Amino acid sequence: MPMVPVAPDVFHVYDTTLRDGAQQEGLRLTVHDKLRIARSLDDLGVTFIEGGWPGANPNDTAFFKAAADGELKLRNSQLVAFGSTRKVGGQASSDPLTRALLEAETPVITLVAKSHDAHVYRALRTTLDENLAMISDTVKFLTGEGRRVFIDAEHFFDGYRANPAYALEVVKTSADAGAEVVVMCDTNGGMLPGWMGEVVDAAGQVGVDLGIHCHNDTGCAVANTIAAVDAGAMHVQGTINGHGERTGNADLITVLANLQLKYGWNIVAPDALAKVTATSHAVAAITHVQPNTRQPYVGHSAFAHKAGLHASAIKVDANLYQHTDPTFVGNDMRMLVSDMAGRANIQLKGEELGYDISDRVQAAEITDLVKEREAQGYSYEAADASFELLLRDALGLSEEFFEVLHWRVWTGNEQGEDGDSEAIVKVRIDGETTKLVGEGFGPLNALDQALTGALKAKYPAAETFDLVDYRVRIMDQGHGTDAIVRVLIDMTDGSRTWTCVGVGTNVIEASWEALYDCYRWGLSTPAAG
Repeated sequence: MPMVPVAPDVFHVYDTTLRDGAQQEGLRLTVHDKLRIARSLDDLGVTFIEGGWPGANPNDTAFFKAAADGELKLRNSQLVAFGSTRKVGGQASSDPLTRALLEAETPVITLVAKSHDAHVYRALRTTLDENLAMISDTVKFLTGEGRRVFIDAEHFFDGYRANPAYALEVVKTSADAGAEVVVMCDTNGGMLPGWMGEVVDAAGQVGVDLGIHCHNDTGCAVANTIAAVDAGAMHVQGTINGHGERTGNADLITVLANLQLKYGWNIVAPDALAKVTATSHAVAAITHVQPNTRQPYVGHSAFAHKAGLHASAIKVDANLYQHTDPTFVGNDMRMLVSDMAGRANIQLKGEELGYDISDRVQAAEITDLVKEREAQGYSYEAADASFELLLRDALGLSEEFFEVLHWRVWTGNEQGEDGDSEAIVKVRIDGETTKLVGEGFGPLNALDQALTGALKAKYPAAETFDLVDYRVRIMDQGHGTDAIVRVLIDMTDGSRTWTCVGVGTNVIEASWEALYDCYRWGLSTPAAG
């Protein structure tokens, strides 16, 4: 067994989603967004929440004012204002941006400082000594005003490679001036895990607490962060879901889960760790960034199993193909159903949905049916509702709420008040036949309107069903416009969302099949609560 490092007496989890994460392309956070994310981070229990750069960014200035005015009440975390050392040739006490840091009224301030000699010369256009003076002056001024100060040593690893003596002098100057933590930043994200130890160890000889801030340009941000912790860093910086510029920052969720579950460090309470999946999804919703389904620990596919061999083993012991219990992080195991599925997959998936398929013959028949349907183009791993309907049909448990006798749709280029398409749907409910005409913008919308109209008198819940996503994929590459297509429809009733699949050479027919199944499942499966 590898030796697990002993947890330091003090360990910081420092989130910079609201500042560094917000630099991601296409991501913009309002003050309201930032307040909501900060509350989620506080609920998770991170040590520090970096709110932004007051004075340099009006939106960030407004966020800190809102926080100071009582709109953000933190129970577990401390709010941090981010800024830079004073300007070349000036004084920290009179520097406008330094004063703005004080006006943010946060107990902690993080300053970015140059630690790469080339950046001092080319970006600041000053001398190495003046850069050190800028660091010392700003740290002393802010600590003199009663603030705790951290230093983000920008481009530290590249700076150490180019001029190790000067990079270490930046660490020493920061510590001597009163900085509590010096954070080594892999700003360009070019480091690899095996390179971290030597640099961190050298910085550790200065005698100040060290932090680590990694970008993911080599795909190693999390691994580099853990390597730095192994070498003595006691402060980790990152962002929720790895948001950030270029390829992003270290994913703080993965770092936190690794340290808690693999090293056994009690960084946050177990019930807080169980909130990381919910936190990840909440931040994704606020930022409007699609969640990464394969994200470690919290992704929708993080504990999803597709291979029949895996399923057979999981029936014996779930941990045989899982590195940890998904419930520790608020996630769950999912069994996927596909042409790769074996009988065990079907039995476990059935059990997950509440059906007993312990009969081996019955399970084998359903498995063969699934594989036959998948060969035709269906995909059930992303369409649980359609699979459940197939399962009910095979088990003789289907309940027919309505029967579709006939449907037809017309569409054209004439745009009317109610759309460009018209559909007729004829259904039989309890022996009575109803025919409804629906108009809509596109054939699927028209069919949806007609079906809802035909059902709502008997089943009012049908009026709550809304299509929220629609995806079409060509299955026969190279077959042109007569290719087989697969349609996936996501539908919601406001409290739950489900997915159904349709397949055919006629995209409207495939769409209708998926829509029809969405209504069947929605009416036959009671909503929770």
